[in-house]
Amino acid sequence: MDNVKIGQLIYRLRKENRLTQLQLAEQLGVSDKAVSKWERGMGCPDVSLLTDLSNIFHVDLEKLLSGEMDENEILGGNMKKMNFYICPACGNMITAMTDTNVSCCGKKLSPQQPIKAGEDEKLNVEMIDDNYFITSNHPMTREHYIAFTALLTGDSIMLRKQYPEWDLQVRIPAFAHGKLLWYCTKHGLFYQYV
Repeated sequence: MDNVKIGQLIYRLRKENRLTQLQLAEQLGVSDKAVSKWERGMGCPDVSLLTDLSNIFHVDLEKLLSGEMDENEILGGNMKKMNFYICPACGNMITAMTDTNVSCCGKKLSPQQPIKAGEDEKLNVEMIDDNYFITSNHPMTREHYIAFTALLTGDSIMLRKQYPEWDLQVRIPAFAHGKLLWYCTKHGLFYQYV
């Protein structure tokens, strides 16, 4: 652990949360001199205080221990670059505009890397009444199914959850052309353009 980096981060987070050294010290049950010592890199908080510090500042414990908080890159709002995180344990799906730290069921998740669908993997897309009508012969069993379909445009996302009991037949308003993504529980995230 780098006491100086951790101290600088504690100082920055304390200022962002508009806390004085005394206010932070009172929340932790230590003296303001201890907080001052940490912020100057002259020492480090006791291990028993790290969880409380993490909760007070609403930061990941791992980031607190590393002494570094990376700022997210601003993407300018292009939804086509959306990241999808899928939990292998419970199937939870989380989206984010930038790379971020995501965990579910106690495991750290990595963003799914979308694979361009081959001709035999593409979903069938028809235009019906200003909607994309999407179908597929993909298996829809409890062990192997398409969990969601999503249309990403430059400024919006339309996502439809799918269930193993259903055949894949979904309508998505054709408000724009974009990237159609779908997640197969066995083979991962795929895309095609519509």
